[in-house]
Amino acid sequence: MNISKTGFTAMFWLCGTLLAFGQRIDLKDLSAFKNPSNSWSLAQNVIADLNAENVLKTTKGEGILVNQSTAKKAGSDLYTINEYGDVVIELDYLTAKGTNSGIYLQGNYEIQIDDAWGIRNPSSSNNGGIYQRWDDSKPEAEKGFGGVAPRQNASKAPGLWQHIKIIFQAPQFDATGKKTKNAKIISAELNGVLIHENVELFGATRGAAGAEKAKGPLRLQGDHGSVAFRNIQITEISEMARPNQNGGADPIYIEAASNNMIRSFVDVAPGVRSVHAISVGGPEKVAFSYDLDNGTLLQGWHGDFIDATPMWDGRGNGTSRALGSVTRFTKKPVLAISKLANDQAGWVTDTAGTGFKTKGYVMDKQDRPEFKYMINGANVTDAVKVMENGQGLSREITVDKPSKDLYFLLATASKIEEAGKGLYLIDDKAYYIQLGEGAAKPVVRNVDGKWEIIAPIGSKLNYSILF
Repeated sequence: MNISKTGFTAMFWLCGTLLAFGQRIDLKDLSAFKNPSNSWSLAQNVIADLNAENVLKTTKGEGILVNQSTAKKAGSDLYTINEYGDVVIELDYLTAKGTNSGIYLQGNYEIQIDDAWGIRNPSSSNNGGIYQRWDDSKPEAEKGFGGVAPRQNASKAPGLWQHIKIIFQAPQFDATGKKTKNAKIISAELNGVLIHENVELFGATRGAAGAEKAKGPLRLQGDHGSVAFRNIQITEISEMARPNQNGGADPIYIEAASNNMIRSFVDVAPGVRSVHAISVGGPEKVAFSYDLDNGTLLQGWHGDFIDATPMWDGRGNGTSRALGSVTRFTKKPVLAISKLANDQAGWVTDTAGTGFKTKGYVMDKQDRPEFKYMINGANVTDAVKVMENGQGLSREITVDKPSKDLYFLLATASKIEEAGKGLYLIDDKAYYIQLGEGAAKPVVRNVDGKWEIIAPIGSKLNYSILF
């Protein structure tokens, strides 16, 4: 294993910090924004096309802010009427394939939004990056400078909701208008991953709305591609967070520069733990955790591999944590395969009577595990592979004794949407399931208020999980 152990400085909010003003923008209309152009509208639902650049399909309604911008008909940027100083910005966004946009704090400091799906080493111009400053007087190769790349690529696929939280400290000025303190990104978290911390902004980034000032609007870029936003929460801060040097245990990180795996407990949800789990990662910067007791994929993530601190620090508790942006595939480990009388019969959730027996795993030619188990008299091989393009996981399930009554549970979710031929959006656009070419149409069904998507296995079932 490649293990690194490094010290760190904790940043946290002191109890005395006061929240002076909180605003959740009500997306029933566009009244919170200044002179919105006709490229901006509201929608009840939005779906990206994974096979076409810059395409978002919308459903009329409200709750989602959508910008439709193309090369032939470019949109324009959108500014809030209210202006802000020190602030916490928290929102969800969704990109079209190949799109480009941005979040400008005070209209001047851009956090980049783009389709960075599968990029291993992001730059400052990729999703979550702090965009470059610009000086036209310099030679061409030196005009852009001062950009800051995200610590890792925590981006999701086009058409999936991404969540960002930015804590921003505004620049300060004296009575004469002279700047006395630079702006700062105190922290930025993308999809639950810290991508920036204590980054001083020595000036406005390229495309700034104007001179730096103590207060300015939130600005959403709308002239570079189609993008959607929702759940926009803006909270002004009257007292900024201060750094604290109190640490804790030095974190113990496991890297996956080459194919790597670790056995540990994995917490699936609050109070739900897989005690026979294995996590697998590799150079593609994509990893997953698998439950050996049920043949269930627990989670997948983009970014760095494993934080083993809870497992190995002191006496430890046996658990490890993903270091990247996690997509949960289940809230509870359940059997991946059931024997059903028909495609509407209830799913078997307990191994009793199934003859389930795990046989561990074997390593393929590229040192990646293929999981083996027995169930209902059949020998199963479950080959979960990281896709070479870093965009998700491929999965091939084979059985040695095909039976028409053996079904595979592709997903359980609060919501399942069909997004194209053989393509399904799972759980409020958390991830995609893409059935293999030539696969039979799966069954999408509602069982006791929960949606399930299941498919007959036959002798072999292929599908991909894109996230």
